[in-house]
Amino acid sequence: MQFAIFPKESSQPATALIRPGQMADWFSLRRPAILQPISTGPSGPAKRPEETMRAILLSETKTAPTLTELPLPAPGPGELAVAIAACGLNFADLLMIEGKYQDTPARPFVMGMELAGTVTAAGPDTTIPPGTRVAVFSGQGGLAEAGVFAEARCTPLPAAMSFEEAAAFQIAYGTSHVALSTRARLAPGETLVVLGAAGGVGLTAVEIGKRMGARVIALARGPEKLAVAQAAGADVLIDSETPDLKAALKAAGGADVVYDALGGAAGEAGFAALKPGGRFLVIGFAAGAPPMLKLNHALVKNLEIHGLYWGGYLALDPQVLTASMATLFRWFAEGGLTPHISARFPLEQTAEALEMLRTRRSTGKVVVLTAPQAAAEAAAGR
Repeated sequence: MQFAIFPKESSQPATALIRPGQMADWFSLRRPAILQPISTGPSGPAKRPEETMRAILLSETKTAPTLTELPLPAPGPGELAVAIAACGLNFADLLMIEGKYQDTPARPFVMGMELAGTVTAAGPDTTIPPGTRVAVFSGQGGLAEAGVFAEARCTPLPAAMSFEEAAAFQIAYGTSHVALSTRARLAPGETLVVLGAAGGVGLTAVEIGKRMGARVIALARGPEKLAVAQAAGADVLIDSETPDLKAALKAAGGADVVYDALGGAAGEAGFAALKPGGRFLVIGFAAGAPPMLKLNHALVKNLEIHGLYWGGYLALDPQVLTASMATLFRWFAEGGLTPHISARFPLEQTAEALEMLRTRRSTGKVVVLTAPQAAAEAAAGR
């Protein structure tokens, strides 16, 4: 499958794709969203395609993403065309802009790792029919009005799940469930400490920890964020700006499992608070730097340290993700999980949405609504 990007005389984002010295009339887009020149000829603007879509394009490292128009793609074998309604933002999106994420696609590419929408067309060798509402973990392509994705990355939605809930669901809940169940083996009655408990993934760890029968200690910054963690089920609340976090965590009883989405000094305090035989989950570094862990403590206390890169299971053991998502969708249908969306933005305000994420002003997830259908659902409270 390929489609052309036609540079337009009045379009700065499109003309920026033509490197100096090139006389390209058009570019092709091949999976996985890598733009390549495929023909050259006399300079000058080409015709604009009849059917286009808006998308957020990242053209080069450390430059701001740009709203531009691209032609609508068509599905090939094993692929589904999806009318995108909503896209959930993740900390990894910020890292991609800086060129620091481990799976950053080659530029230029359409941003947006997880999305939800409706299948509009199906390529050969597929089983999900048009009209099906799906969640998609694509790694890219979500911040657009439409896209083509491998069917293996598409999951039909529970009937009661809205598009914006689905766009906020897979990575955040999937990360916490695999981390707590598969990696840390959290058991009923154990104490779970969640560092960054009001963030996109941290809040889901509070919910899932309670669902698994744990006592949950939530660490977040300020009374507003702590209140969000408490509403999700946290038993003990600790402000992350407490002068002596290590003492506060130990006073709260210590931890069997630490879920660290922050890193830095908070991660170091959490590691020190682990009980003998405890498990430390490395989830992310929202505070800006990895924690400096004292490995002699791991030796003396028989501690375990587990990294968790949820997307890595697609290659390592995809069945883990399939089973996890089936469990999570069942819990959602039973009313046991409630995605928390703190802010919604239209596609043209993606820059503002990313800035809210970067400055850590959000609680839970930030979602970009890419289509009027999603905005209508949000207004109706579906």
